[in-house]
Amino acid sequence: MIKVLVVDDSAFMRKAISSMLQEDPEIKVIATAKDGVEAVQMVQELKPDIVTLDVEMPRMDGITALKEIMQKYPVPVIMVSSLTTEGAKVTLEALELGAVDFIPKNLSELSVNIVKIKGVLIEKIKTIAKRGLVKRKPVIKSSETTTLKIEPLKTRITTERKTSIVSIGTSTGGPKALQEIIPKLPKDFSVPVVIAQHMPPNFTKPFADRLNQLSQVEVKEAEDGEPIKPGFVYIAPGRGHMRLKRKGIEVIVSISEDKEEFIYRPSVDALMLSVAETFPGRSLGVILTGMGNDGVRGCKKIKETGGRVFAQDEESCVVYGMPKAVVEAGVVDKVIPLEELAGEIINAV
Repeated sequence: MIKVLVVDDSAFMRKAISSMLQEDPEIKVIATAKDGVEAVQMVQELKPDIVTLDVEMPRMDGITALKEIMQKYPVPVIMVSSLTTEGAKVTLEALELGAVDFIPKNLSELSVNIVKIKGVLIEKIKTIAKRGLVKRKPVIKSSETTTLKIEPLKTRITTERKTSIVSIGTSTGGPKALQEIIPKLPKDFSVPVVIAQHMPPNFTKPFADRLNQLSQVEVKEAEDGEPIKPGFVYIAPGRGHMRLKRKGIEVIVSISEDKEEFIYRPSVDALMLSVAETFPGRSLGVILTGMGNDGVRGCKKIKETGGRVFAQDEESCVVYGMPKAVVEAGVVDKVIPLEELAGEIINAV
């Protein structure tokens, strides 16, 4: 039985989340709290397996409560966040402080599409609670990027084709994982990097801006029609699906906001399928932590066209869903711990 503590200043949200969760026989809501002070006390006393934590609360807000919980009584925490840009910034801060994921606090959607939200929430609670907290190894700061072990060019396998683009796909745990990879890339990184991170529309630009502040390469939210350039990292906007396509001698970004066959948004498969077609034999696909199997189709296409695929190892993943799916599909060239991924990506280019 997974023991859950629900923390929210709204009585409606406490009841709604509790009711949804308790429909699953494997989940028990052991208590609810209306602010951060109560939350910290209840985590200490009741020792839940996982906590859902509201961001904006009286007496003690979610960020302050999260800091105390992670410092004194570490437990997996899922933030309940508003979909505003300001809510996105606070949520990203929470993910940096140790929260494992977030769910959007969208009251209008909650009343209209409660079945879909319930399914996602239950899946996240069960997957994350069973996995527990992932112990992180120390992060190499961007000023220490020269300490990365990079193979000398002459010792690399010369039969491998040149990598002209790196595409990365991730979901749960992705923001933290990307912060341990992208800041390690050197300023003169010689190819573009394109990323599909499952996120709501208002979250991807603040996330790109935050990652840009930490990195030597230029990180930005991708714009429809812009050409991709070496040394730039392009984050797919949360409002739709990002693809690459050729236009004359350039390769440009194409953003589609149509509802398509892809379940996740922005879709890793949509991005990687287009990467494989645009750079046949010259692409590297990287699948990081996340739930589900988004990326399997795209990685298969990358392999079929002569490219390579890396996957994050199980031990360093918050959720070993997406990497496991590509490993089981038999298309992965290397399974790599998170702290070594940046060096492997650099060596592959």
